[in-house]
Amino acid sequence: MEMSNKFAWTWKIKEECLEEYVEMHLNAWPEILEAHSKAGIKNYSIFQNGNQFFYVFECDDVKAAFAYIDKSEACNRWNAITSKMVEGSFDFSEPNPIVPMREVFYLK
Repeated sequence: MEMSNKFAWTWKIKEECLEEYVEMHLNAWPEILEAHSKAGIKNYSIFQNGNQFFYVFECDDVKAAFAYIDKSEACNRWNAITSKMVEGSFDFSEPNPIVPMREVFYLK
């Protein structure tokens, strides 16, 4: 089966942080958007279901994208704030900062 270049995962956001987390993403910093684009991330969407969030984006080289984001001063500032809101960790210097979901179907 052919696979896409999509990358997806889920996180739960702490209930007490939901409003702030959503607000930050509704008003994302321009330098965050620019860093993700320069990292090669495109068609990035986040969907909410209660306190569970589903993230999906397209990227030809996720490892290189995460390395780029890890070196971004703006992304590190953003992550310092938002990492306290998630149940889990997304330290991009770790080998697997995000546990990807398995793609089981792809319609081109």
